[in-house]
Formats: sequence, C-alpha cells, structure tokens
Amino acid sequence: MKQIIQSFDTGATILEEVPAPIVSPGSILIRTKYSLVSLGTEKMLVEFGKANLISKARQQPDKVKQVLEKIKAEGLMPTLETVFNKLKQPLPLGYCNVGEVEAVGKGVTGFKVGDVVTSNGPHAEWVNVPQNLVAKVPDNVEPAHAAFTVIGSIGLQGIRLANPTFGETVVVVGLGLIGLLTAQMLLANGCKVIGVDLDQTKCDLAQKWGVKTINPRNGDDVVGSVLEETHQVGSDAVIITASAQGNELIRDAARMSRKRGRIVLVGVIGLDINRSDFYEKELTFQVSCSYGPGRYDDDYEQKGIDYPLPFVRWTEKRNFETILDALSRGNIDVKELITEKVPLESYMDIYGNMGKSSSIASILEYPQSEGNKAGSSIVVNEKKSEASKGVLGIIGAGNFTKMTMLPALDKTSARLKIIASSGGVSGTSMAKKHGIEVSTTDVENVMNDPDVDSVVITTRHNSHARFAIQALNANKHVFVEKPLALNSDELDDIVKAEATSKGTVFVGFNRRFSPHTQAIAKHVGDGLMNINVTMNAGAIPSNVWVHDMKIGGGRIIGEACHLIDLCVFLTKSKVKAVNMQSMGLDVEENTDNASIFLKFENGSSAVVNYFANGSKAYSKERLELYSQERTYIMDNFRKTLGFGAKGFGKVKTKMDKGHKAQFNAYVNWLKNGGEPLIAFEEIVNVTKASFAAITSLKEERWVYLNEL
Repeated sequence: MKQIIQSFDTGATILEEVPAPIVSPGSILIRTKYSLVSLGTEKMLVEFGKANLISKARQQPDKVKQVLEKIKAEGLMPTLETVFNKLKQPLPLGYCNVGEVEAVGKGVTGFKVGDVVTSNGPHAEWVNVPQNLVAKVPDNVEPAHAAFTVIGSIGLQGIRLANPTFGETVVVVGLGLIGLLTAQMLLANGCKVIGVDLDQTKCDLAQKWGVKTINPRNGDDVVGSVLEETHQVGSDAVIITASAQGNELIRDAARMSRKRGRIVLVGVIGLDINRSDFYEKELTFQVSCSYGPGRYDDDYEQKGIDYPLPFVRWTEKRNFETILDALSRGNIDVKELITEKVPLESYMDIYGNMGKSSSIASILEYPQSEGNKAGSSIVVNEKKSEASKGVLGIIGAGNFTKMTMLPALDKTSARLKIIASSGGVSGTSMAKKHGIEVSTTDVENVMNDPDVDSVVITTRHNSHARFAIQALNANKHVFVEKPLALNSDELDDIVKAEATSKGTVFVGFNRRFSPHTQAIAKHVGDGLMNINVTMNAGAIPSNVWVHDMKIGGGRIIGEACHLIDLCVFLTKSKVKAVNMQSMGLDVEENTDNASIFLKFENGSSAVVNYFANGSKAYSKERLELYSQERTYIMDNFRKTLGFGAKGFGKVKTKMDKGHKAQFNAYVNWLKNGGEPLIAFEEIVNVTKASFAAITSLKEERWVYLNEL
C-alpha cells in the first residue's frame, strides 16, 4: 500500500510503498477513502525536517540538554550516532482519516465490516486504529466532510476548556482551519465571535458566518478593536489557535481580556508571560491537549478502557461523535473550507507548495478499485544468494532494533530475510537501510518462512514468550531480547516448548560478551567472589509501558536481569537465593530503586543495585569484583582496572557492552553449530531470579529458587 511519510533528516515528503497493517485485538482495520491534510501542523513538521541541524537544536533546547548529558556519560561518537539515527527515522504524516471498515479486531464492539468511520489514522491506504479513536459517520454526512472530525475535535476541546456561555464574547486568534471551525462552533453556541488573522481571505470567509474580524496587516489595532467591540469591558475568553514564535499573542490576549477572563491555548506560541498582565485581572490560562480527555493515555487509547461518562463527560471519542453530529445537523458547514481535492498519487501538489499555499483545507482522495488489495508483505530488496543457515527473521522495529541490533548484524555474515513491524513504516525503512529482503506487518509471515532458521524477537516484553513459543513450535531457533518471560507461567510454557523443539533459545544478555567482562572472567578464574554492580538507570515517566507489570514487567524483570546474568557469568554459578530491598515505603512490586542480594550455589555473593534516582551525567553502569585479594573495577564498559591482579593491566575501549561480539558469535553458532552460547538452564535461572526479586520484595524475605 501507499503511505505518506516525512524524513526529519532531509525534510523530504515521500509517498512510500509499505506493507498494509493487519487488524489487531481492540482495533479496526479501515480502508481509507479520504484524509485531510492539516496544513498548520504538517507544515511545521515539514519545515522542521528541512531545517539544518543547528536550527533543529535551537527549536528543541531540552533535547540538546539530554544530548550533552549523554555525551558526558557515554562519549561523543556513540551519542552522535544515536542522534543521527533518530533523525533518520521516518515519520508517518496525517491524523484525519475517513474510510470503510474492512475488519474488526477481537474485543471490539459497535462496529461491523462496511461501516463508514472516521479516525486519527495517518495518510495511508489502510490504517489499523484502536476502537476509542474511531467513530461512525452518520449516513447524511459526506465522507469527505467527515474528514474534518478529528481536527474539529481539537477546536472543540479548546472551547470546552474556555467554557463559554450564551451571549459571551470570545476572541479566536488565528483563522486557520482549526480557528475557522472553532469560530463556527462558538457561533452555534450562541457566542459573539471576534476573529483575528493576517489573511484577509480567511477573514472574509469568517465574516460571511457573522464573525467580526480584525486584520493587523490592514493596520487594525487588535486590542483596541476588541475593547471597542466589548464597550471597554474586554473579551470573556480568548482561544489562541495560531502558531507564532514570539510572545506578542499571549501579551495581546491578556490585554484584550476582561477581568477574570479565560485564555486557552490550542496552537503553538511563545509563552513568556508578563505577570502583571495576568495578576491585575486575575486571568486564567490553560493549554488544550489535542482532541480531549484520553489523549496520550495508553489505557484509553491502546487498551480501549473508556472513562465513565458521568465523571468524564467528553472524551476524545465523544468529541469525535459531537463533531459528526454537528455536521449531520448542519451546525458546522465545512464545504467552503475545502480548497482542493487531490488524488493520493498527486500528493506533492499539496506538500510541494505548502510554504506558499493559501489553502485552508486540502483533501487527499484514495483509489478504491477492486484490484487494489491490502498486502501484508512487500519485497524491499531482491533475494540474495541462498543460505541454509544463519537466516534471520526479525519481529520488532523499535529503537533497539534500529540503533543497536541491525548495525551490529550488518557486520556479521547473517542473511536478513524478513522484518515484521506493526505499522510497516519503520520496518520498511530499516529493510531499505540494512538490506533486509522483505518487510511485513504479519508475524505469521516470519514464522512460516522456510528459509528462516532463527527468529529474533525485539518487541514489547509481554509478547516475548508468545512469539518465542510460536518459533519453537515451528522448530526455529529463538533470539529474545531480554526478558525471556514476565511470569512463571510464561516461563514454564517456554521450557515445555523448548524440550520438544529442534530450536534453541538464546536471550540477549550481551554484557557477558563485552571485552571488559571477558577480560575479568578470564583473569579472575574460578574462585569465590563478591560482586557489587550498579546500574544508574535514570528515571523514566511512570506512564511509560515498561512500568506496566502486564506489558513491560517493570524495570527489575525488564532490565535488571542483565546485571543478574552478568553476575552468573562471572561467578560461573547459578543463583541460589534472592532478597530485594527497595527505597520507599509500601512498595509492592513495581520499583526501579532497589538493591538485589544474590546468593550463588558455589558460595559467591553479589549485590545488584538498580537505581533510577541518580544523575544521568554519571556513568550508567559500574562493576566491582573482589576475589582472592584482587579487585577489578569496570566503569561503564569503557575502562576496566585490576588492583592486585598481576598481569591484568587495563582494558580501555569506547563504550562496548558486547552487542557486536554477541551477534557475531550467535550468527557463527547458527552456521557452525556447537554448544549453545548460553546454557538454557542458565537463562532459566536468571529469569527465575528476576521473578524471585519481585516475590522477595512483596513477601519481605529471602526467596530460594527451588521454591519457584
């Protein structure tokens, strides 16, 4: 299928061939009829992409700070590599989509095949959208007009926050598409509306509906005109839908407001607020968040958990439905807002002239011929020479795959046959860059490929066990980026599948392959030891999926397992018992500030510190190993020193956590066979130890692994 994407690296807007999505649980597969180009938002993205690196940095000072901290902790070159990889990631454009339902996912109610619906899907021939972001289009609303639903909801949410009453005066600053829709809705609400814009064409259109307009370009004094229109009282509310870099708009909004007036920001402007302007009038100011309550909440958007109507009257979806009802009743008329309708293939008629265009709303039309079918796979690179072993199928196209795994695999002799990604865009981009032959959105295409002898899994943690079992049942080897499983039931199922499969399980415990770890392990030998290893993990927001115990498993199971495995490798012994202590009171299981005490079968011991409350400017990982009057100190996989360790010397490299060595060894093992790189029993032991840490925290005791 065809989809419009944009590169942050070059600024190019491209109509890309990507595999069509497949319907997923809780979602709806839609064949697109029309999509609306949001000229304001998309123009900003296109212009940002075309800007040079210095200009990009100036526009995102918070990101520059993060980059500087990363340079201090990890070095210049790894940081620059991360930044440039991030900039090359393609961005799907668009969020105002209308089409016909082609498939309904498991658990979805209220929709059926053939329904005409609107959603926040991108500019693509097929989209798969969660049910709470989809609304049915009434029979008497033209599909092209329904394409205004999502962008209309942005204006509607701004109105709901302003909370205007019948007869109040509301100023709309910026008569672009959102501003014009906002003005129409305010008029329907019984308000007196004053519109401000520099484009006289838009002012003239608003005047036809009964909006009093002010054009500063004509010499109009915005603040003076509003005060005159309100008999020197000032506006009851100001809704800013414009985009501007300076602070003039927020200053003028305060000056034109009445005492205790309300100001709501929908657009993007400078926010250097003058305290006296707000203090003297006791003004309120609020920023509107997109389509309404539920936005950016995974429970609502991705899991389909609705907010109860008596407590949250207007959610994203209920705002969508309100706009559609207004279109059906004729309270909103969008016909005059449509400047042009353009076939998808002619998309550059819109995007090529975006900087100069005076268009209000541009509609993309999609081909509807019977011969145009959704395909879940596309060939990106022509088939390479046959290889019977070392042929990889990759499931997952996130940051780890992009920034770490594929660059490492490029330096091996592996044949990269197929990559699966949920949306198709990221997988196709990676396939192009790394010579992967096929991009798909259907995991079954990876599992059923007869050439693939190893399935590499880098998806969200809650899918690791399911995909690993599928691959083992298909008699394929499995590489799972940690963790292997999130609970004992999943682990038991993997153990059973591995016992009857011709395939072998490998988990990406890369740190044992680092030259620093290898040097310590070789020199320290087999004696008993004490280990203290710390991960200065850094805080991540509580709403990130990693913290969700059902999806990410929490950061102990999801990431601290790396350090447990590191200790298993160095002690050359399995974990016998675990005790975890956490910072804070009444912590049950989801913690990222904890010390994990490990007893090993051979008598060694270790403490794994996983902390999220430290400075990101400090080294992320540090290991101290004590054994037989020798001490080894490893700092962030960049420098390792030995004290009292005769003949050890010093290991110094750029940061090397062992990824390249790990993937090279894994591909060589696939091709040449031999003993598994990590014994399956060790992998199971480390996984159980991470579960035991959680049990220990909840039950406040030592947990012995033979209990699990």
